[in-house]
Amino acid sequence: MPEQIGFIGVGRMGHGMAANLLAKGFPLTVLGHQNHAPVEDLVARGAREGATVRELAEKCAVVFLCVTGSPQVEAIVYGENGLLAGARPGSTVVDCSTSDPTSTRRIAADLSARGAAMADAPVTRAPRDAEAGRLNSLVGASDETFARIRPMLDAYSEAVFHFGPVGAGHTAKLVNNFITMGYCALIAEGMAICAAAGVDLRAMYQVMSRGAADSGALRKMIPAFLEGDLTGHQFAIANALKDVTYARAMMAGCGFDSRLVEAVRQTYAEAVEKGYGDRLMASLMEMHEERIGKPVVPRRALE
Repeated sequence: MPEQIGFIGVGRMGHGMAANLLAKGFPLTVLGHQNHAPVEDLVARGAREGATVRELAEKCAVVFLCVTGSPQVEAIVYGENGLLAGARPGSTVVDCSTSDPTSTRRIAADLSARGAAMADAPVTRAPRDAEAGRLNSLVGASDETFARIRPMLDAYSEAVFHFGPVGAGHTAKLVNNFITMGYCALIAEGMAICAAAGVDLRAMYQVMSRGAADSGALRKMIPAFLEGDLTGHQFAIANALKDVTYARAMMAGCGFDSRLVEAVRQTYAEAVEKGYGDRLMASLMEMHEERIGKPVVPRRALE
C-alpha cells in the first residue's frame, strides 16, 4: 500500500510534480494555493484537499514542499500549527524548493528531535518538464531516507541524483543555478555589447551556438529574443537574485572566496531594483538598454 503523501506548493512546478505522483498511484493530499485552480485540477484527478499544514503533518507519512525559498519553508515548518508541531516519529519532510542549506540542516535537526526525517530534493528544468515527469532531482538525505522517497521522486523525475546527507541537494542546486545565472548574465551583457558596438546580433548567435560559447541558457534565451520574444527562458529575475544570494552565503559558509558571485548577484540586484524582478531572464537585455541608451531587443514584445 503506497504511503500517504502531502504536497504543499502546487504552483507552476509543484502542480506537475503532484499530478505525476497521483498518476503513479500515490495517495495525495494537497494544501490550498493562492491560485486555487491547480488544487481543483488535482482534486479532480483524485487528490484530497487538506485544511491546514498541521493536518498534513499528522496524517501524511511524507510531506513535499515546493515553494519559493527558505523564508516560506521556515514559515511552513515553524509556524503555529506548522509541520514541526504536527511531526510524528517516522514521518519525512521533502523540500523541493531552492533553499539555503544552512536553514535546511537546522530544520532537519529540529525534525529529528521529534523523530522525523528531512530530505532536500530541489529540481531542475521547466514547468512543462514537471508536467511530463521529466525533472532532475538533486537530493540530500540519509541513505535510509533516500531509499524511502526514491519511488516518489521517480514519479516526476527523469533522473535522480543523491549528492550526500541533508543539505547536499540544496548545495548542488545552488552551484547549478549560480553557473546558469552566470551564463545568462554574460549572454545578456554580450548581446548588449554587440548592440552598443553595432555588431549584428543574429550573426553573433550563429557563431556562439556553433562553438564553445554554446549552452542551454543561450538556446533558451536568444532564438526567441531575436524575434522580440523575451519569454524564452522561463525563470524570473527575482528568483535568480534569490538563488545567487543563497549561493553567495553558501560559498562563504564553506570558506570559498568567490571572485565571481558578487558580480553576478549585482547584475540581478540592479535588474530587480529597476523593476524587472517579475520578468524573465531575457529581460536583462531590457535593463542593458537603459544602461547604454541604445535598443538591444529587436522587437519590444512586452510593451
